[in-house]
Amino acid sequence: MIYRKLGKTALEVSEIGLGCEGFMGKDLEQTRQLMDIAMNAGVNCMDLYSPNPDMRSNIGFALKGRRENFILQAHICSVWKNGQYKRTRALSEVKEGFTDLLSRLQTDYIDIGMIHYVDAEKDWEEVSQGEVLQYAQELKATGKIRYIGMSSHNPSVSLKAVKSGMIDVLMFSINPCYDLLPATEDIEVLFDEHSYDKTLLNMDPEREALYEACQRFGVGITVMKAFGGGDLLNESLSPAGKALTPYQCLHYALTRPAVASVMVGTHTEEELKECLGYETAETEQKDYAVALAALPKISWEGHCMYCGHCAPCPKGIDIASVTKFLNLAKAQGEIPETVREHYRILEHYASDCIGCGLCEKRCPFGVPVRENMQAAMTVFEK
Repeated sequence: MIYRKLGKTALEVSEIGLGCEGFMGKDLEQTRQLMDIAMNAGVNCMDLYSPNPDMRSNIGFALKGRRENFILQAHICSVWKNGQYKRTRALSEVKEGFTDLLSRLQTDYIDIGMIHYVDAEKDWEEVSQGEVLQYAQELKATGKIRYIGMSSHNPSVSLKAVKSGMIDVLMFSINPCYDLLPATEDIEVLFDEHSYDKTLLNMDPEREALYEACQRFGVGITVMKAFGGGDLLNESLSPAGKALTPYQCLHYALTRPAVASVMVGTHTEEELKECLGYETAETEQKDYAVALAALPKISWEGHCMYCGHCAPCPKGIDIASVTKFLNLAKAQGEIPETVREHYRILEHYASDCIGCGLCEKRCPFGVPVRENMQAAMTVFEK
């Protein structure tokens, strides 16, 4: 298992994490079995958005004796009322829900306290200026949560949260189809097949800006909906017009800037083992570039996907990294010191480019690599 630093936090998370969807309706023995499979494979983190009391209690028992070796990302503002899930901003309910969370998980702290499901601009304003964020900050100050996070499907709202400096971690929905759509406060738009009726061209600029801002500000991303609720894996349901594989979806998400872990929502041992197989899969099995280039409803023409198909460079340039650093600098309008340092320690610079064009012949997206190398040389070396 590969572990990644989660932004500026002190946490090292497994790049494959657990979503909690697959634990719904499971008894304690089934829960323990899924946790054992995951942890034996090196998984050390889990997202708990659901307030389901039975699920929380089972996970608490399953983690008994090994809690200190596991990172819990659990959601504030997600509560259980009248036998069902409820999102709330009422402070009394938020506090009651958090107390229940700690009790059922048999722990006295949560690693990442996620402010749950902030998709609307007005909601973010109320959360950030009101009692909910203040309560989260109090929990952090007293050690009941180590870091503050926020979950969202809206890049516009997420970008505001990241730039505010108020959150340490962002949980965001990332997959090749969602990345094409503009910001919306209505999550159903992401699932609506009519959103993909026309040919979609390249990543939405606001989503790209969000990922690059997370990288700049040190806000780590944990990913939800990497499979689009399973639709991307089914040819008849996939908005892309063609099915992708779990490995391709995972690799796409894990190659976005600032992403540390993908929380997979698996319902069976077989599904979980398949996702864990990503760690030992061949490069060809993970390769999403050729698949995306061939999708009938989507065009990524001219857009670098950091897929690495341009390699090998005869001069040894890490073209994907140089391009990523260039994009970060462009998004900022200046060169952040961290980006400058990352560029400085590269073994080979853009100025080593001899303009042979072999990289452009290999690129499935028609990226003007030589032009980008010239731009990077101007930005970083002059």
